[in-house]
Amino acid sequence: MVSGGTYGTEDIVHGAGYGRAILILLITPLLWSLPTAFMIGELSSALPHEGGYYAWVRRSLGNFWGFQEAWLSLIASVFDMAIYPTLFVAYLTRMFPWFQEGNRGWWVALAVVVSCALLNIAGVKVVSLTSLWLFLALSAPFVAVVVLAPFKLGALANAVTKPTTSSVDILGGLLICMWNYMGWDNASTIATEVERPQRTYPRAMLAAVCIVAVSYVLPFAAMWTTGLKPTAWETGSWADIAGLVGGPLLRIAVVLGGLMSAFGMFNALVMSYSRLPLAMAQDGMLPALFGKLRKKSRAPWVAIIALAIGWAMCLGLGFARLVTLDILLYGGSLMLEFVALAVLRFREPELSRPFRVPGGKLGVIAIGIPPMLLLGFSVIRSEHEQIWNMSSFSFGMILIVAGFVAYFINHALKPAGWSVGSSEKPQPAA
Repeated sequence: MVSGGTYGTEDIVHGAGYGRAILILLITPLLWSLPTAFMIGELSSALPHEGGYYAWVRRSLGNFWGFQEAWLSLIASVFDMAIYPTLFVAYLTRMFPWFQEGNRGWWVALAVVVSCALLNIAGVKVVSLTSLWLFLALSAPFVAVVVLAPFKLGALANAVTKPTTSSVDILGGLLICMWNYMGWDNASTIATEVERPQRTYPRAMLAAVCIVAVSYVLPFAAMWTTGLKPTAWETGSWADIAGLVGGPLLRIAVVLGGLMSAFGMFNALVMSYSRLPLAMAQDGMLPALFGKLRKKSRAPWVAIIALAIGWAMCLGLGFARLVTLDILLYGGSLMLEFVALAVLRFREPELSRPFRVPGGKLGVIAIGIPPMLLLGFSVIRSEHEQIWNMSSFSFGMILIVAGFVAYFINHALKPAGWSVGSSEKPQPAA
């Protein structure tokens, strides 16, 4: 699954309408997902280091930009991870409205954060969403929607639905679509294990993009035939809409699937994100405290607790605002990764690359243009959203500048410099 899967896509229709939503869902992966997957495929196969993208940028652009890459990734992850407990509550309240009262939803979201942090610290193996069987189980309700919706042809044009509070427009819908197509870097980590990667990897990624796009588009296309108004859609509304099509059992199935999706994605990403401060601590870029591992599970427990506090602090920001901030900050780190890809091609042409972005040096430059253009929309959108009496853009810029300040403070406290760590060139085999 990519990001939240089909869960969390509702606001795309609310903001863009059915036709434009489907068009956005078809075009976005070609301009956003494939270039990113190819970039990460080359870098991860050439430099399979702990810390991943942080190690690539540090090696190609030096300590300062390596630190900024890690900073942007960590800050973006704080908002990204807060999205999943928010989705969990959005689907839970569709079945149990009681949780909407007061701060009950916030406490449920906090419970998700705490329980997943404890599970990861303890080293408990929870089934992740990479499981094929679990993916099929989560997709089954939407298959039912696709099959049953045509039998309601035009019948839901005047359907009475729960009043929505969504204020997402077409630009917000595009950003939510971009978020729903994030996560392709998971497949890139096995590029070195793929037989004939130059031929197989692009084909596999194209096939994966098509499968995911179809899984997003078909349920919306099916609901379009029912005549249901786009204004009926908002985060979590798949549950009520499925109930209109297939009755209470299908509604319950969608709610349970939404809860499993949000919890499973959050739990699986806890360890992934916590490895970044671990790698930075090992390189001396963060205090050694962040490198402490629990003896039994080998989990970076200090890093997990520190990140969990950050995730909890963002739980009340709302789904759309979290996505906007996530994309804005993630975009800065993504830009550095594309720059690292090009710099390494020019500076280290002899570096072994089991998978290479096609098109030579021109190809590695051209491949970064479409994602960067799309990221411009996050800047436009963030200027029109408010957070703590300032625009989301201004808030994001403060966080970015804070990375510069943090670097110079860190450097002042450790003037002798950091360890060579992941930026050291690998020695040839004897």
